Amino acid sequence: MNAQQQPDLDHSDRERIYEYVKEHGPAGYEETQQAVFPQDPGGFRHHVAIMKRNGLLEEALGGGLQVVPELEGEEEEFTRDGIEFHVRPARQADLSGILGVLRQVAEKRTYIVAESVAQELDHEGELLRRDDVESRVFFVATVNDEVVGWTHLQSPEIEKLSHTAELTTGVLEEYRGHGLGGHLLERGLEWAASQGYERVYQSIPSTNEAAIEFLEGHDWEVEAVREGHYKIDGEYVDEVMMAARL
Repeated sequence: MNAQQQPDLDHSDRERIYEYVKEHGPAGYEETQQAVFPQDPGGFRHHVAIMKRNGLLEEALGGGLQVVPELEGEEEEFTRDGIEFHVRPARQADLSGILGVLRQVAEKRTYIVAESVAQELDHEGELLRRDDVESRVFFVATVNDEVVGWTHLQSPEIEKLSHTAELTTGVLEEYRGHGLGGHLLERGLEWAASQGYERVYQSIPSTNEAAIEFLEGHDWEVEAVREGHYKIDGEYVDEVMMAARL
């Protein structure tokens, strides 16, 4: 976690738990409970459950609790056409903002994967994920501290697929045409390369010509087309499967 960033802790008791685990972690449940809430084990369990759900604490491999590291990286700032943008790693507090952008971008039903990501986030309530099932990270673009775009990378924790990651990226319609999508895409690709991924991919309905053209303009290639894979508003639509080598 960047030393300048603090997690979004909405309760003083949870803040005490977080600070104890951060300093002593991995820390055993009983040890932490006795140190922070010796008279209230039920309240301790309640707070820990909420903090796990919110992506602040996780189970350590050897047992006990540890702080979930937030995605590290610098915040970039650039101005285009009089609009000041910031691009940075996402944190749990960005969940609602990212969900809002995902839903707006996906509402025209031309970005099916974005719809799936939104449904998954809404169901799980966790933005960042790193466990034995999958890894998931986000980068966001903001204007006046409001999320206006995202890049998302997700990879299953399966050895045979560990060199690949699915990537999605999108920007609210009113902020397109200012180079923001390119900034987000490159930020995600740089991170993927730094983590040892060799290939990123995504699938797009053939009706989303703007997205296909955008990716091709950033050296992505069409790997395959599945005819009639989607059924959108009663019409069969091809799936265009695209990828980039890192």
